[in-house]
Amino acid sequence: MKHHTKPGALGMEEILHELRHFLPAQAPLKDFVHHNTLHAFQHLPFFQALKQANSQFGYQGFLSLEEYRQLYREGKIKGVIIKKVLEEHFGKSANDWLVKLLDESVESYSDPKIGQFRAHWRSDYHFNLNKVTHPFLFRMIAAYLDQGISIWSFPVEAKGFLDSVRRLHKESLSPIVRSKRAQSLLEKDQLELTELLEILVGDPDSYGWYLFDQQFAHPGWSGMVSVLESQPESLLDAKPITLEDVIKFECLLEIDALDQKFGENWSPLGVRFPHPTQELFDATLFEEADLVLQCWQEAFEWSYYDEVLAGIAAVSPQVPKPSAPSFQALFCIDDRECSTRRHLEYIDPACATYGTPGFFNVEFYFQPEYGKFHTKSCPAPVTPKYLIKESANHKKLAKDVHFHQNSHSLVRGWLSAQTLGFWSALKLVGNVLRPSSSALEVSSFNHMDPKGTLTIEYQGLEENGLQVGFKVEEMADRVEGLLRSIGLLENFSSLVYFVGHGASSINNTHYAGYDCGACCGRPGSVNARVAAHMANHAEVRKVLAERGIVIPEDTQFLGGLHDTTKDEIVFFDEEVLSASNQTLHASHQQKFAKALDINSLERARRFDTLKKNKPLAGLHEAVKKRAFSLFEPRPEYNHATNALCIVSRKSTIKGLFFDRRAFLNSYDYRKDPQGKALAKILGAAAPVCGGINLEYYFSRMDPDRLGAGTKLPHNVMGLIGVANGADGDLRTGLPYQMVEIHDPIRLMMIVEQYPDLVLEVLKSNPATYEWVKNYWVHFVIIDPKSRLLLRFTDEGFVEYTPESHIDHLDHLQDKLLSTKENLPVYLIDSL
Repeated sequence: MKHHTKPGALGMEEILHELRHFLPAQAPLKDFVHHNTLHAFQHLPFFQALKQANSQFGYQGFLSLEEYRQLYREGKIKGVIIKKVLEEHFGKSANDWLVKLLDESVESYSDPKIGQFRAHWRSDYHFNLNKVTHPFLFRMIAAYLDQGISIWSFPVEAKGFLDSVRRLHKESLSPIVRSKRAQSLLEKDQLELTELLEILVGDPDSYGWYLFDQQFAHPGWSGMVSVLESQPESLLDAKPITLEDVIKFECLLEIDALDQKFGENWSPLGVRFPHPTQELFDATLFEEADLVLQCWQEAFEWSYYDEVLAGIAAVSPQVPKPSAPSFQALFCIDDRECSTRRHLEYIDPACATYGTPGFFNVEFYFQPEYGKFHTKSCPAPVTPKYLIKESANHKKLAKDVHFHQNSHSLVRGWLSAQTLGFWSALKLVGNVLRPSSSALEVSSFNHMDPKGTLTIEYQGLEENGLQVGFKVEEMADRVEGLLRSIGLLENFSSLVYFVGHGASSINNTHYAGYDCGACCGRPGSVNARVAAHMANHAEVRKVLAERGIVIPEDTQFLGGLHDTTKDEIVFFDEEVLSASNQTLHASHQQKFAKALDINSLERARRFDTLKKNKPLAGLHEAVKKRAFSLFEPRPEYNHATNALCIVSRKSTIKGLFFDRRAFLNSYDYRKDPQGKALAKILGAAAPVCGGINLEYYFSRMDPDRLGAGTKLPHNVMGLIGVANGADGDLRTGLPYQMVEIHDPIRLMMIVEQYPDLVLEVLKSNPATYEWVKNYWVHFVIIDPKSRLLLRFTDEGFVEYTPESHIDHLDHLQDKLLSTKENLPVYLIDSL
């Protein structure tokens, strides 16, 4: 991506290109996948990017000075770490800067550049143009893009948004624009954007600044249109739309509003107040206040990282047992599975758990029985060539009379309101007093019918350019890639579980963000089931044996799904198990159930409204009801508090308590001497885990502009986004209820591998290396030979010596309900 320094000299296409680059890139709700909110600035070092984003857009990337000082007083920022950070930056002047951090008032603020140009409409023309044009603009876009909320579809279908508006204008009794000039412009088939900007702005050098001001007055809608222009498949009911068309229509609405207010004799804005576009993108120099905030943020982050690294240094390397574990379970690397794995290993120390991206290396589109469309079930950047179809003859779609379209007609609607409305009110009260499952619930267990048949094996069918099912060699490639990436090449247990994850809720517009990001915001149930079938396939095992991976005949793979909101688990295709494995599985299920009971206890400490003085089973039931409660804005906290991504053997971190803050990706450096598996892991982990971390970071730092604010006033718009009220802009980022307990610190990636090989792997992929060299993530390696901790800095590695002391615990349960705050890193000896 070329980053221009003088966009004022660009043509209109290049200005539009820059706009698309800087606008939010949030996908529709059905594909809510986390990403770096400030992706447009990722070519810059992290703190320079924060400064530039603040200068241009007013985005806040830091806590306030007083918030940092309060964290210091509470001990969450450690004095020894502040000293270490200041000495690294300022050497002998560290004490002078310590005074600035602790005592002096050094915060500064200046108005962002974006918005200053168009502000003249209000301050000098005394006309609130946004108030006049935005409500109608938003309603037109929402009506055009609607995915099923509206009873009536957009009245005309044409080649695109502007063409549809033009036809609607011609066929309507009431015109869309009223001034003669605006009407004649709208009716032109070959309307140029420059023609409209000449009327509004007048000065070509100011066109770019004006368009940035205009579109960033509603970045949610503009960003959504930009995404849909480049990825029309993001909508199930695709609608052709371009950002340029939307801008043209908005300019027409502005010309119409100004003509109605002033006649046609008003002066273009850029003639009276020229704003050369190149000045909008000028680099902004650091000030003293920026350095103070940077040092506070680094001290905040390393106060925690230092604990983590001290914990890793305290672990005694263990020699793995040569015998097979009691069972093996592969979970998603998701941070919510960090505790699940820990509790499972506590209950059965003889078992072995692994972490891998939750699509289990099988990428495809999935089409359920009765499903009109197919949806992606793999990481968002991947474009699958395969389709998995569900066949379930017994399956029936649940219907609810309250949601039937007939209830919205004139007569039936009146009858429904008089009869069903009364019962609806009673049901509503009942759900408040005693929450239970209903038709409103979005459940991960309903994504796939466990009794249905999946077309996993290729039978010669193609649909819509997709191959239905996989060939034997293709299945073997994916199973081999999965097993090699985590180092599971020998000592297979009789039972190996693939456990995907999903979530359930009844009051959550961002539900896709709670499901598996590696499955594009879907539950991982289909992927787990498909991967297990492939690994059980006799012909696949023959191919794997030829490639050096010999799986014993009595080993069987079983897919499952963990609902992280309810802390429940189900397994699929259990009937394929042999009699002996049936017996083992029954025993293992009890272990899973007990682990999830304890897991719900660990989660319960974060919930203010949940009474903790209950037995374990009662506490689990109370946690489960949060998924059913219509008035519960926090069914779970999802990725809140995430801070780590650890790529290593389990023995390297055995017994460490990370308080559900770590993405855990299993990796055995001994079985990857060339770094091929590591390259794939880091290529996915940096953008996926880093993207999750930064969306939480920025939504917590700036909840109004980079986050979605509180979710309580949110309305769903066209099933593609949320807005405050009926006429608001789409909210981007995460709602406050998802990030309120989050400590906004960058992700630290920790990799167990030799430094020369890691550096070679990083530099082989410029996109991955950009995350590391610009410090959007911190990066530390564990040298397998020396056990030294090496921190990435200045495009190389230097030794890091932790300052923290790690407490040892016999068991954890007493600590779990002691506080709802983040707990320190502990080493649990009984593990």
